[in-house]
Amino acid sequence: MSKNNNKEINVLQIGYGYWGPNLARNLNNIPGVRMAALSDVSKKSIDKFKGNFPDTEIYKDWKKALKEDYEAVVISTPAELHFEMTKFALEEGKHVLVEKPLALSSGESEILVETAEKSGVTLMVGHTFLYNSAVRKIKDYIDNGELGDIYYLYSHRLNLGKVRSDLNSLWNFAPHDISIILYLMGDKKPKNVTSRGFAYIQNDIEDVVFFTLEFDDSVSAHVHVSWIDPNKVRKMTIVGSKKMVVYDDVSNDAKIQLFDKGVDKQYNSNKLQDFDSYGDFQLLLRAGDMVVPKFDFIEPLKVECRHFIDCIRNGEKPETDGQHGLNVVKILEAAQVSLKNNGKTINIE
Repeated sequence: MSKNNNKEINVLQIGYGYWGPNLARNLNNIPGVRMAALSDVSKKSIDKFKGNFPDTEIYKDWKKALKEDYEAVVISTPAELHFEMTKFALEEGKHVLVEKPLALSSGESEILVETAEKSGVTLMVGHTFLYNSAVRKIKDYIDNGELGDIYYLYSHRLNLGKVRSDLNSLWNFAPHDISIILYLMGDKKPKNVTSRGFAYIQNDIEDVVFFTLEFDDSVSAHVHVSWIDPNKVRKMTIVGSKKMVVYDDVSNDAKIQLFDKGVDKQYNSNKLQDFDSYGDFQLLLRAGDMVVPKFDFIEPLKVECRHFIDCIRNGEKPETDGQHGLNVVKILEAAQVSLKNNGKTINIE
C-alpha cells in the first residue's frame, strides 16, 4: 500500500446498533474522513444514523453496499456475521475494521488474515482496550523493567447485564482481557488454558466463567467474567518481583495504582548452595509507597479509529491486526473446549 496522507476516505458502516454510533462519531471527526453510507436492516438504527448523517446512502443489502466505491468498511454486527461480512469486504478490496471477536473459530480467522494479505488491504480488529492510555502506561512499566519479572496477572470483568443469547460471557467479555494480557506479555506465548463456567439463566450459555492461561516461564493469568454480578468491575492486577500494578478502568481519578511492594530474598552467603539455616537465607516483606501516576487520558475508541485511518493512509500494520485477532480467537476457542470438558487443560496451538 502506498502512502497518501491527504486522501479523503469514504466509510461504509455495517451495523449501527449498540456500539455502532460510537464508531461512526469518532471516524467522522477525523479530518478527511466521511461517513458515507450505512447498511442495516433495522428502521430504528437507520433513522438514528440519518439523523446524525443526513447526506448518506442507506443499504438494506450489505453485499450490494460492499460492491460500491467505499474505501473503508466498519463492521459492527453480531459476532456470527463477522466472518462472512469481513471476508466479502476484503475480497472486494476494502480496508476493514471489524469488532471483536474477529470470528468464531481460528480456522475462519486464519482465512481472514490470508485474504487481507492476498488483497493487500488493512484488516484491523476492534480490541479497543489496547488503545487505552492506562494500559499503555502499564506496558511501559513492564518493558522498562520497573515491575521486575512478572509473576502473574488476574482480572475481573463483571456487570449486571447485558445478557446475550448468541454468545456466552466468555466470548462476549473475555476478548478484552485476553487482548490486554497478550499485549502486556509481549513475546511470552500462552501454552495452555483451563476454563470452568456455569449457566444459570439460559441452557448451555455460561453466565460466569473462570479461566487460567499459562505462559512461558511459569507466568499465569487468571480471568473472571460474568454478566450476573451486582457491581460493574473492570479491574486487572499485575504482580511483579519488584512492584505491582492495579488497573481500574471504572475509576475516574485512579485508573492506575503502582505499589512498591514485594518479597525480597536476602542472601547471607556469596555462594549458591542449599540453605541449612534461616541465617543463610531470609525472605523480607517490602511495603513501600503507593503512587497514582498522572497521564493524559484520551478516549480509547478515538485513538483506535485514528489508528485505523492512519494505517490505511500510510500502509502501516495495525497494532490489533488480523494476526492479533487470530491469537485472541485461538485462546477463546481453547477455553471453550476446556469449558465443555469440565475444566480439562487444553494446549494452545
